[in-house]
Amino acid sequence: MGDDYLTTFPPEAIATHIRMASALADDQRVKVLIKPLGDNEFEITIVGFDYLAQFSLFCGLLSAFALDIRTGDIYSFSKQSLSSKVVDVFSVALKHGETFDEAKQREFEQELLQLARLLAEGSTEEARARLNRFLTERIERMNEELSGLLSPVALTFDNQISPEWTVMEVQSQDTFAFLYAVSNALSMRGVYINRVKIRNAGGQATDQFFIANRWGNKIKDGVEQERLRMAVGMIKQFTHFLTDAPDPAQAMRHFDQFLDKLVEIGEEQFPDRTVSLLAGSEGMSKLAHLLGSSDYLWDDFLGLHFMELIPMIETGSHTPGKDAMQGELRSALDRASSDDRKAILNAFKDRQLFLIDVRHLLQPDATLLDFSGALTDLAEVVIDEAARIGYTQLAEMLGRPTGRFSVFALGKFGGREMGYASDLELMFVHDGSEHEFFESLAHHVVRFIDTRDKGIFHIDLRLRPYGDAGAWCTSFDQFQKYYSANGEAEPFERQALIKLRWCGGDQDLGRRVEARRDAFTYNGERWDWENALYMRRRQMEELVKPRQVNVKYSAGGIIDIEYAVQYLQLLNGKEHPEVRVPTTLEALDRLRRLQIVREADYRLLHSSYLFLRNVIDALRIVRGDASDLVLPDESSEEFKSLARRLGYRKRDRTKSASLLAEDIHETLKQAHTYFVARFDSFPTDKL
Repeated sequence: MGDDYLTTFPPEAIATHIRMASALADDQRVKVLIKPLGDNEFEITIVGFDYLAQFSLFCGLLSAFALDIRTGDIYSFSKQSLSSKVVDVFSVALKHGETFDEAKQREFEQELLQLARLLAEGSTEEARARLNRFLTERIERMNEELSGLLSPVALTFDNQISPEWTVMEVQSQDTFAFLYAVSNALSMRGVYINRVKIRNAGGQATDQFFIANRWGNKIKDGVEQERLRMAVGMIKQFTHFLTDAPDPAQAMRHFDQFLDKLVEIGEEQFPDRTVSLLAGSEGMSKLAHLLGSSDYLWDDFLGLHFMELIPMIETGSHTPGKDAMQGELRSALDRASSDDRKAILNAFKDRQLFLIDVRHLLQPDATLLDFSGALTDLAEVVIDEAARIGYTQLAEMLGRPTGRFSVFALGKFGGREMGYASDLELMFVHDGSEHEFFESLAHHVVRFIDTRDKGIFHIDLRLRPYGDAGAWCTSFDQFQKYYSANGEAEPFERQALIKLRWCGGDQDLGRRVEARRDAFTYNGERWDWENALYMRRRQMEELVKPRQVNVKYSAGGIIDIEYAVQYLQLLNGKEHPEVRVPTTLEALDRLRRLQIVREADYRLLHSSYLFLRNVIDALRIVRGDASDLVLPDESSEEFKSLARRLGYRKRDRTKSASLLAEDIHETLKQAHTYFVARFDSFPTDKL
């Protein structure tokens, strides 16, 4: 261990360390000894195998159990290797009002063993994630203020004191979780910690870290030292805001990548903005919320839009209107060569899609309807420009057709109800004799718009006449024949046409198609609602696995509300043309005005619809996957993060998950109760 270790600890303590080290094994990666020192003070000795990030995790765990580190001496037997071991001795004081009895001590030891096991398996990120979530949850229970982490930190480097190690001295205000924040910053930067001397007095922390870089060398380069100084300062600050993140572990991981990108680009490119961001609590809080919300958004941001993040956080920029987006895109396309236009259109789409998603996260006053409207506007602009370019190119090759071409939105796109990971359900219709031209144009539009994985802006044509067996672009005559009393449309297609809305191409043809849709869908003929209810029952039985809650398809899911509104539109649309609208909430409002839906039922359906839409978006945003509709287990970390994404932390920091669970179950029950009562056919055992 060296002379310093031998002079720090008396012989009996060293003998204890040796006995603890000799008891280590593959299934016992760490040993802990807890000795009371007095009134709510303890000496905690931890001996274990040495792993990168271990010291920071130990410090975080102490904070999670409300233990303030007053002094500490940390030693490693040697430089990091498979057989090296560490001795960590902490003098800690329990925070006022907290307990650290035998039960808590056993829990501490079990959590310590679990973290050590993960480190031994090479699952460092999983260990960090577990600790960050555990720590954040405990901080919320303690109602602990982390404001001290915003105080300045001074770092100095000395390469003369030790022949092997750089000695980094850290001075700052002593505060809860301070040592965890600093040591976590070092481990996240790949810095190996050999020894630590912790000395806190008079509210000030003065800690010495004996460190080496990830290659085991001293940190001598001035640029490397400055980067480490920046990382420690920024991660220390960011740790203060972990409780603002929906997923604290995700936020910290993304913030580490944020620092890498900052170094790669060069902080000097926007130093004032960076300083402003770090100095303001509002900016860092927004950053924590953003970085802890979504993996897929962060992945896009890191690769494509890094430089735009800080200005967005500072200014809270608003989404441009449809005309502005179309003008910007058309100008860029008209200046480009034909070979570059596809790349330009998709780069514009991806950038605007990302910015709309981020603005929705960063602007608490932005509504779900604002978000859906912005996504819908972007989709319409992109489709319209893709069709315009394709039409021009085909006209040059095949000659200009005499007929017209229109694009129609269906589903969520038709209803202007898009959210995270929404696809684009489309139908193409023409009224000319040049079928080859218009079929090629439909193929061009689909190929021209690059789609992402997992369904984001993926184009879906399955609702066209004859589905996958039909032409991509339907003639108006065929449309009229298919959707007629003697046509081949299935009953569910009559209902699906409620959402059909012209969104691009020739507007006059678009209005003709919508008028024909109205004549078919709202014709007053008997609607086969028994079959519709049978199909709804099959969805519940076949699309929802046992013991799962699917926010879309389960009893009381959003489908119950959407179908209830659509059924009422079908039943009343002939007599009341005003209900012939594709948007669920607009239709619901008109049904209320006509007193087809009672005021109390309107309030229930309206609030339930918005609530479930928000839940679905909060599920999908993590991975950007449209299939994410199933609630996580209510005791899982994923469900806790879901509650935080939905803002339940503001209602109760310690019961956010249970409150969300109660709201979801009550919403599903009430929505399905209305559905059953109104249409009087569903079995009550599905409630």
